[in-house]
Amino acid sequence: MLFRRRREQAHRVAREAASTGFDVLDRRLPLAEAVKQLLRKAFPDHWSFLLGEIALYSFVVLLLTGSWLTLFFEPGTHQVVYEGGYVPLQGVRMSQAYASTLHISFGVRGGLLMRQMHHWAAVVFVAAIGVHMLRVFFTGAFRRPREGNWMTGITLLILALLEGFAGYSLPDDLLSGTGLRTANTIVESIPVVGTYLAFFLWGGAFPGTLLNSRLYIVHVLFVPGLLIALVTVHLFLVVYLKHTQWAGRGRTNRNAVGQPMFPQFTAKTTGLFLSVFGVLTVLGTLAQVNPVWLYGPFRADQASTDAQPDWYVGFLEGALRLMPPWETSVAGHTVSWNVLLPAVVLPGVLFGLLFLYPVFERWLTGDVGEHHLCDRPRDKPVRTAFGVAGIVWYGVLLLAGGNDVAAFAFHASVNALTWILRVALFVAPVLAFMVTKRFCLALQAHERRLLTRGRETGEVRQTVYGGIEPGHAPVSTGRLYRFLVRDLPRPIPAPRGEAPRHVRLRSALSRWYFGRRVTLAPTLNESEHVKEIQAQPDRRSS
Repeated sequence: MLFRRRREQAHRVAREAASTGFDVLDRRLPLAEAVKQLLRKAFPDHWSFLLGEIALYSFVVLLLTGSWLTLFFEPGTHQVVYEGGYVPLQGVRMSQAYASTLHISFGVRGGLLMRQMHHWAAVVFVAAIGVHMLRVFFTGAFRRPREGNWMTGITLLILALLEGFAGYSLPDDLLSGTGLRTANTIVESIPVVGTYLAFFLWGGAFPGTLLNSRLYIVHVLFVPGLLIALVTVHLFLVVYLKHTQWAGRGRTNRNAVGQPMFPQFTAKTTGLFLSVFGVLTVLGTLAQVNPVWLYGPFRADQASTDAQPDWYVGFLEGALRLMPPWETSVAGHTVSWNVLLPAVVLPGVLFGLLFLYPVFERWLTGDVGEHHLCDRPRDKPVRTAFGVAGIVWYGVLLLAGGNDVAAFAFHASVNALTWILRVALFVAPVLAFMVTKRFCLALQAHERRLLTRGRETGEVRQTVYGGIEPGHAPVSTGRLYRFLVRDLPRPIPAPRGEAPRHVRLRSALSRWYFGRRVTLAPTLNESEHVKEIQAQPDRRSS
């Protein structure tokens, strides 16, 4: 009994001392309230929100494995004679970078595993960012107040593409050299300044002597620094602006319902990080990727067949292959449209449209309110149709990037396949747009039938007149929230009389973009409840 009292007294003294020390620290650095709010921050519990976390944890694996690889990799194009552990290449002259890559793969314990984990982490990182951005686009999570976060995400995607290209170009094997040859051609296609810029980057005519060392600095210092800074900004904005959430019981446009950061979310996200790390380790162990020893060292006078870039830049390769051989000579200068348009103009226009899309949609709606509830893709059929059309367009270009491999596998003509893909590049996205829009409207019509008639129970009833009719029951409360809580902007009406051209264009686009919808018939109480759910946050009290 005496020992228990002394133990309780000791615990009480320790708590008081800790509390006093924390209070003293908090008076100097007022952190207690901020930390308390952060630990109690609500995280919506839905699988779609994990896509961004997968990208984050893949990036962590990239940093860990990349830091390890920098201890052994030696960039440079200085020629050496290979005398390492890979017998088929012994005695072959190669660059210092390629010999260093072979040494990591065959001479360093665990080196090949680290190389393959690093490569797989890069593939998953770019894929997770892409799918995450698609989730944000289809659910309307880019709307105010998250336009800045959307633009940050697009910038992260561009930097991830640059980082991936720089990374798989470093080994200086025949495959990466073919990619650098293509990059050199793209830079030289820029009118007026292209040749000077290529000489500056490569340190002379291709293949030059400086690019490998410069790519190494870009890959391990500049781009990772920018990625870390932008990821930090992205996470800060997520915490500050709070998560979006799907409509449901107790969820409104003015709150965030979910599990607190500590301990529930912390435990789940730690498990996800370990799972991502484990999956990447298994892929690095069992799935061979980028076997540079099979390609051989880069030679400027050689080019390998079946040379395909990583999938995330494959759409540029496909655009180059589909573009007709158009050139124009002006004042002694040749403009190579067959390279400039698909490899410079096209990605510039693509990422420019992605950057400005939130501004474009806000211009069409005239909406300046905040949106914290996710849209269902079916409720915005035109936006969803544009997204699906973009995916199909990207898929056609990606397939065109491997048209020679596809033609060889299916014993088809490369020229015939190229023409088929040229036509598909314009026809397939239009068809995908039309089908997706009709499918979204059909889903809305189905929900209206469920609201008016109820869901079928699987039972049948026989009427007094001998007829058979299926049994119906009202839809559940959860589905009612999904059906009725819809943020549908009203199209801008057509202006009366004379109006400026941009006003008439805005009205026409708005009516086309938001005019087609299937109206539902909620009760008066349901309509009032939906208005309360969608009411704007009161910033004066927050």
